[in-house]
Amino acid sequence: MDLEVGGILGLIWLIIVIWAILKVAKSGAGTLAKVLWILILLFFPVIGLIIWFFLGPKG
Repeated sequence: MDLEVGGILGLIWLIIVIWAILKVAKSGAGTLAKVLWILILLFFPVIGLIIWFFLGPKG
């Protein structure tokens, strides 16, 4: 049971991180800012997602 719950939560987290990366890629931010945000989201998925949510490019 623990493996199933962990797998589902991991999949949900992966979907959220991919969604955030797509939002960054489609944003109006400059190329360097996009690259930096995507790297932060890839290398620090938990902290990066929280930081991106509050400070990331909007729109």
